[in-house]
Amino acid sequence: MPLHETEHSVELTPNTLTKRCVIWCHGLGADGYDFVPLAQELNLPDTHATRFVFPHAPLMPVTFNQGMVMRAWFDIIDVRIDAKVDEIGVNQSKKRLHDLLEKELAAGIPAKHLYVGGFSQGAVMALTTGLAFSQPLGGIIALSGFLPHPDRFLKLANPAQQNTPIFLGHGRNDDIVPYHLGEESQGVLSKAGYAVTWKPYSMGHSVCPDEINDIRHWLLSH
Repeated sequence: MPLHETEHSVELTPNTLTKRCVIWCHGLGADGYDFVPLAQELNLPDTHATRFVFPHAPLMPVTFNQGMVMRAWFDIIDVRIDAKVDEIGVNQSKKRLHDLLEKELAAGIPAKHLYVGGFSQGAVMALTTGLAFSQPLGGIIALSGFLPHPDRFLKLANPAQQNTPIFLGHGRNDDIVPYHLGEESQGVLSKAGYAVTWKPYSMGHSVCPDEINDIRHWLLSH
């Protein structure tokens, strides 16, 4: 698929008319290019005609990194990543991602053919963005992340997403976003009635071939 660059994102576009779109959020300090290989490794059938949009997070000072300016969807305030979440930053990025989803709707892609995904900090954005969107999406993919402050963010969830499939993957040896955060998020979402596929892996804070293969099968099944 041809690679296109814009001011705020990187896009992989099929050679035929786009039928589906995946919007993917990178992790802290990376940029949209970081997960372009993921789309290529998924090797989805040409008949699915899927466009991948990899937005760049804004540049901002990150408190936990001594105020260093880097790409981040929201500020990281504490060494315990879930201790004090920058909810203002999350909501600002969520609005930007909702605008991207609305842009795809305006281009003629049905909501059920739209997916939002992400890794680490981007996984937090995938969950908070996807669950709050106003029309039922095709699915939400969150790798090595978590749902922050479920008591508050689940209240912001839109009933339209109640039946939206969710894929959660996490490394058992993750030393950045502890495994228990992913496991607890799976439990909270399942208890709230969401259709969650939970996949643990023998890895750290990364993505492995087995996980990519599982995501491919999950996408094709939905």
